[in-house]
Amino acid sequence: MVAVGAGRTERRARLAVALVFLTNGLVYANLLPRFPQIKADLGLSNTQLGLAVAAMPFAALLAGLTAGPLIARFTSAKVASFGMAVIALGVVLVGFAPSWRLFATAMLLVGASDAVVDVAQNAHGLRVQRRYGRSILNGFHALWSVGAVAGGLMGSAAAGAGLALPVHLGLSSLLSVVIAVAVHPLLLRGDDRDDRPAPGAADDAADGAPPSRPWTGLGTRTVALLAVFGLVAISGTLVEDSGATWAAVYLQGLGAGAAVAGLGFVALQGCQFVGRLVGDRVVDRFGQRAVARAGGGLVLAGMGLALAFPTAPGTVAGFGLAGFGVATLVPAAMIAADHLPGLAPGSGLTIVTWLMRVGFLVSPPVVGLVADATSLRVGLLVVPLAGLVVVLLAGVLAGRRRPG
Repeated sequence: MVAVGAGRTERRARLAVALVFLTNGLVYANLLPRFPQIKADLGLSNTQLGLAVAAMPFAALLAGLTAGPLIARFTSAKVASFGMAVIALGVVLVGFAPSWRLFATAMLLVGASDAVVDVAQNAHGLRVQRRYGRSILNGFHALWSVGAVAGGLMGSAAAGAGLALPVHLGLSSLLSVVIAVAVHPLLLRGDDRDDRPAPGAADDAADGAPPSRPWTGLGTRTVALLAVFGLVAISGTLVEDSGATWAAVYLQGLGAGAAVAGLGFVALQGCQFVGRLVGDRVVDRFGQRAVARAGGGLVLAGMGLALAFPTAPGTVAGFGLAGFGVATLVPAAMIAADHLPGLAPGSGLTIVTWLMRVGFLVSPPVVGLVADATSLRVGLLVVPLAGLVVVLLAGVLAGRRRPG
């Protein structure tokens, strides 16, 4: 790891990256509590809503692999900050969509732009982390959760007040873009390769990367590790997406009002924020393996009990436990993939980020189809199942770092 210390430039860049993560969480989360209204206004079934929401990860899969070339051409700083304007445009268009087809088209735009921005903000965050010489990426993801919670609360308040969708989404999106663009001058300058370790340099085991050995080319072991890291990330995204897409709809089915229904997502993101806030210290102490295994158990137990005994308060609590459980999963998979030897700079991060979009693509339509065939309660069983997968796969992650 390249460590130059936390000078004024690094501290400013850390603040700027944190604000980019925050606005990325804020802009889309404003939309989530409005899904029940969009579903009712457009007369959509659960399957139609799920398919429209799945347009976002579908576009992300198509566009995600373009992130690397775009970052190489324009730098992660520009892509991360200015790309927020494209995400915001898609969110605003959702508010004006008069039909399922245009709703899905707007979600396509959101997904494609968000995939590119997601890679760019994580790439720049890892660049700052290398300058610091210690783990700080979980903290950036914690700020994303802060933005998501704030956006969820804003959306719930707007839904409860009956604020028109175009007005609500226009104002929240404008706020996100202004913040993201304003902090661009604080981000690190220069080429993203400037802060990469020299070829053959040892990576810091505290980052959560598994022990590595040198090889050339994309070998079988590299492919296998990328696939497993991808499954870990997918499990995390399945939990996050279930809370984002279905929590409000499910809670309304349990009799919760429009304002209360948005609290399932808020609880998930709020507890995820707490988990990410303490995540760096906990991972350094116990290792990624133990933290991930315990988190998967929380998801399995929390949402399993919430679905077995369905009540509005219990469901909100279940989503909260699930959010806490998956708090460090996606950062862990990203860091481990970014440190795999034998790959070009940023390639491992791009591939795992692309793979985790599969979870966002598969989850909404599958849950929607199962919900229409049986019930949404049955469809949401994907959440505890994702927790079980994490428990089984956690062994591939790094254990506790030995002193020295």
